[in-house]
Amino acid sequence: MIHEDITLSGSLLISGAINLPHYANSSSVSSPKTGSIYFDTTEKIVKFYNGEWTTITTSSVVTTITADFLVVAGGGAGGNDNAGGGGAGGLRTSYGSNSGGGSSAESSLTLTSGETYTITVGGGGTSQGDVGGDTAPYPTEGNDSSISGTGITTITSTGGGNGGSAGGDAATDGGCGGGGYGNTQGPASYAAGSGTTGQGYAGGANSSNAGGGGGGGGTNAVGSTVSSTRGGSGGAGLAVSITGTSVNYGGGGAGGNENSTSGLNSGGAGGGGNAGGSGDVTAGSANTGGGGGGGTYNYQTGRAGGSGVVILRLPTSDYSGTTTGSPTVTTDGSDTILKFNSSGTYTA
Repeated sequence: MIHEDITLSGSLLISGAINLPHYANSSSVSSPKTGSIYFDTTEKIVKFYNGEWTTITTSSVVTTITADFLVVAGGGAGGNDNAGGGGAGGLRTSYGSNSGGGSSAESSLTLTSGETYTITVGGGGTSQGDVGGDTAPYPTEGNDSSISGTGITTITSTGGGNGGSAGGDAATDGGCGGGGYGNTQGPASYAAGSGTTGQGYAGGANSSNAGGGGGGGGTNAVGSTVSSTRGGSGGAGLAVSITGTSVNYGGGGAGGNENSTSGLNSGGAGGGGNAGGSGDVTAGSANTGGGGGGGTYNYQTGRAGGSGVVILRLPTSDYSGTTTGSPTVTTDGSDTILKFNSSGTYTA
């Protein structure tokens, strides 16, 4: 058998199988060069040389995998007493046409086989609880959600801003901004919090200092600004079909009413909490990133924001099945969908 080096000046197109050199073992190959390859007839395997002979296995081949994502952060909590609704958690996605805050959908992720990617699901902001009063401790912002790992730019969605409280705690900025509180006494009503570009919208304020709280911002709409004793509705969340079914994520929490004003104020579609004059205040829904409803009359406290969610969608033929954190795994057509309701990992 004659072995000679062949130098190619262009591309080589092969329409059939390549017949590799055959040897009984690596010691039979004289003066191997880096990149040499042969078929071992004794072990029935293919080996290549890179300073030493190594077996070529399927794990030696690195492939890339295109995956779509949805990353929703935890929603902010609603404020206390005549309060603003909590802002929804920020939303970023590559699936469909739109992402949060009216932006276009982002580019898909390119995952590398064998790499492990960390999934962080942010919790919702915490409410003061049922202790009453409009003073500290005040409700908090939601927590960030993210996808990170070697070879990709980390995708982070920002937690929602908390709603303002009549005791003096201003609404905060976030993925979606918290609603400003209304106050019929003392200083003018606080302004609403701002949203994050590419993730969500601002909350609403009370433009007349009449007592009703503004609605928290949603991922698809601004929270309602009000000019009366009745609070505003939460901004709507964005509908995304990454699981195979259209689901709204990131609805803002409704603002609370002043004193005896009646009427239920609706949280935004996508898990936003409700608020009302007779104590109908609800938390943001879990795993939607919804903002919590704002507290109403009589120093009533607001409610917690909903936790976030992270979803990956990739071809079933590329799905490894290696995860932690117990994601829900489903299929839609030729794709597999991993829904992380809590933090975990995926190894591509």
